[in-house]
Amino acid sequence: MNKADDESQIAEEGITVSSRFFMYLILGFIFVFVGIVVILVAAVFYGSGSVSFGGVIFAGPFPIVIGAGPGATLIVLFGVILAVLSVIMYLVMSRRIKSSGG
Repeated sequence: MNKADDESQIAEEGITVSSRFFMYLILGFIFVFVGIVVILVAAVFYGSGSVSFGGVIFAGPFPIVIGAGPGATLIVLFGVILAVLSVIMYLVMSRRIKSSGG
């Protein structure tokens, strides 16, 4: 991407959103959709066996970690790592926005 693409913005109803942020938002929705499809396909073909789940829910700045099943420890650990990475990305992006005057 060139500098012109990075600086292009979408203005709608007085709210300015960078095109890169919008692209990441759409990319996130695509990843969620693909993940759901993969889980459904795996459930259809590998329906028998044990089931594990885990997740992280943010309530303000406090993470709530949940998990159950034989592989829950690994899943919860992965969820916590993703949560920490998302907080770091948020801090980096907000610092970039503040430094660019946005």
